[in-house]
Amino acid sequence: MPVGKVLWFDQDKGFGFVTNPGDDDVYVSRDVLPDGVHELVRGQKVEYDFVAGRRGPQALRVSLVDTPKIARKALHKHEPEQLASMIGDVILIMENNIQPDLRAGRWPDNKHGKKIAEILRAVADELEI
Repeated sequence: MPVGKVLWFDQDKGFGFVTNPGDDDVYVSRDVLPDGVHELVRGQKVEYDFVAGRRGPQALRVSLVDTPKIARKALHKHEPEQLASMIGDVILIMENNIQPDLRAGRWPDNKHGKKIAEILRAVADELEI
């Protein structure tokens, strides 16, 4: 199995590319990552099996050769003060827009529902790290 370095990997999109010594870069989907691995970090060494796909080489199986050291701060997208503000926004929106509708036996409108869902996802992502 060839060994390559991760060129880039977008966790949100679920794919990235790895160098392939002497050939085209290899497409890597999150579906071929080992159990418990959700992303790859630029420069990380990986070993992989691949096949020639319609659009170029595609990884079938990936195993980690090394585990990169990542600074804890680099994992967070928001500063603690920003997160505190986001949580305050969630509370205000829920108290003023969501809760009254639910108490009246109605579902909240899409506008408010989408806004609160977006903020809740961002807060959950930050707290989950």
